[in-house]
Amino acid sequence: MNKSNRPSSSSSSSCSNGLETNRDQGGGRERVEAAPATRLRLRLTAAAESIVRGGHPWIFADSVREQNRDGVPGELAVIFDRNDKFLAVGFFDPESPIRVRVLHVGKPLTIDTAFWRTRLDAAVRHRDGLFDEQTTGYRIINGESDGWPGLVLDRYNTTLVMKIYAAAWLGRLKEIVDLMRERLQPGRIVLRLSRNLEQHALPRRDGELLFGNQDYEGNESPVVFQENGLRFEADVLRGQKTGFFLDQRENRRIVGTLAKGRTVLNAFSFSGGFSLYAARGGAKSVTDLDISAHALESAKRNFDLNQGDAGVAQCRHESIQADAFEWVAGNAARKFDLIVLDPPSLAKRESERAGAIRAYGKLVADGMTHLSPGGILVACSCSAHVSAEEFFGAVRQSAAQSGRKFTELQTTRHAADHHATFKEADYLKGIYLRSL
Repeated sequence: MNKSNRPSSSSSSSCSNGLETNRDQGGGRERVEAAPATRLRLRLTAAAESIVRGGHPWIFADSVREQNRDGVPGELAVIFDRNDKFLAVGFFDPESPIRVRVLHVGKPLTIDTAFWRTRLDAAVRHRDGLFDEQTTGYRIINGESDGWPGLVLDRYNTTLVMKIYAAAWLGRLKEIVDLMRERLQPGRIVLRLSRNLEQHALPRRDGELLFGNQDYEGNESPVVFQENGLRFEADVLRGQKTGFFLDQRENRRIVGTLAKGRTVLNAFSFSGGFSLYAARGGAKSVTDLDISAHALESAKRNFDLNQGDAGVAQCRHESIQADAFEWVAGNAARKFDLIVLDPPSLAKRESERAGAIRAYGKLVADGMTHLSPGGILVACSCSAHVSAEEFFGAVRQSAAQSGRKFTELQTTRHAADHHATFKEADYLKGIYLRSL
């Protein structure tokens, strides 16, 4: 990469972020430093230019061919094209392989509070009409797909959980939190940091803002919210993701419609979401299978929260603590009429993709040994590195090789509040097979 000292284009002056400071929230104090006087300017490879023009929100380090100076994490970088005209602006991070997270492509504009207010309003409007008072848990901001790179915002009743994956947001917390309070008026906001950001020092409390780092040692009770009329608890301070797997709402609903009169196995059950929907849908029994005792206890509490529902109250609920892969691979004598296989991601990096595809195929093959005649198998994947075609292909191949006949009921993808606008954000897949 070459560093260029060519004069900046006049276009760059319109890209002020209105912040030009670094805010250090450590210890509850704000430290303000002057930003470099010279705007950080980048030029990209020809291929990367085309990708950015096409709307992809990431610029990788090896795509930067010119840079006028060293940049600091979180500052705005202006990208110029080969004709020295403004192309895009985004968050710069010298420590990440994603060197720039693109905020805007096209004509120059100012990145300020008004810009973020417009982005927040657009995200809220995208979800207008999706949920009624029976659902108080859903995603409001889905990162890059809503124009907020490296940030997600989930609602759990009156609590908002903001999880950030990019260091650029650390210096903008006050501005963004104030905006969310103004626009959404939550009871409280919880901040969660991704693992790569956990080393940053942040206060554990700041007014209504709670910080849910892994070392948090408070006794805050889980938040109770509703999903299609069912009540669930979310551990918003310490739980996985932002406290609950909101992305599987639609698959849970579908399972509920298929469960009447069936015995159900919920493998990798976590807090029992699929099981509760099945119980309300009229299942005879549901069996939660998970390696985590904590997760199984959470599922029991969620069942207790819904004892006012006749279906839940009448359904027999069993818990099995075991490695789900090992249990499903054995114990073939146990048969079920409806089986849900929803494992954690099996490919966290591209190098694991081939092994993950084989593992999905084996898991489905093992699951089929437990399926009663006429039963339904639901298989899900949350591995972004495994495409929908690859996952569905592995499941269909296992079905074909099982010696049994199956009909494919449907496949599912992302729910509307978790929409994915670029390849790397496209991770969730589900497929439903009925044994004949």
